[in-house]
Amino acid sequence: MGKAKSSFINMFLVLTIVCVVAATALAAVYKATADPIRISEENKQQEAIKAVLPPFDELKTEKKALDMETTPSIYHKEAGADSIVLHHAYLNGEEIGVAVETFTNKGFGGLIRLMAGFTADGQINKVSVLSHAETPGLGSKMTDPGFYTQFEGKNPADFKLQVKKDGGDVQAITAATISSRAYCDALNTAYTTIQNNK
Repeated sequence: MGKAKSSFINMFLVLTIVCVVAATALAAVYKATADPIRISEENKQQEAIKAVLPPFDELKTEKKALDMETTPSIYHKEAGADSIVLHHAYLNGEEIGVAVETFTNKGFGGLIRLMAGFTADGQINKVSVLSHAETPGLGSKMTDPGFYTQFEGKNPADFKLQVKKDGGDVQAITAATISSRAYCDALNTAYTTIQNNK
């Protein structure tokens, strides 16, 4: 009986030591990689902002709460966010546009995140896909110029951000209507947020 008890205590001590060593190693790895990951994400964000806006020399960032009553998508809470980030761009002290980190959870594969650039007069300048989980060769074609360039230079005030199948002005990706609708939904969210915060 004493031998079994001693064996149990030894196993418990060994297991405890293994757990402590593993936890310490994981904490060290997290600490070592947290800053590089954060810096990489910040660089990716800055590149996306530059890609969707005209040249600028100053940037002011603000976070705005989403108005669930007027925002087009009912899926924002499910997407895990209740706010949206706006990056106001200035050139020689004059605002020349705004880049909006927008999203939707209506994608075929779930969450789609875009960086949408709008000029000061409300036109869509350019759009960059930050992340998506759409089907390769179908919904993933939202990153192809044949799809996203149709938005450039269009003002959502008179260019209906819905696919043609739904009565809008957007030519959907072939065999990927759900992804196309989601893309439009994310752009609608960006445009509505700008209008609500003028």
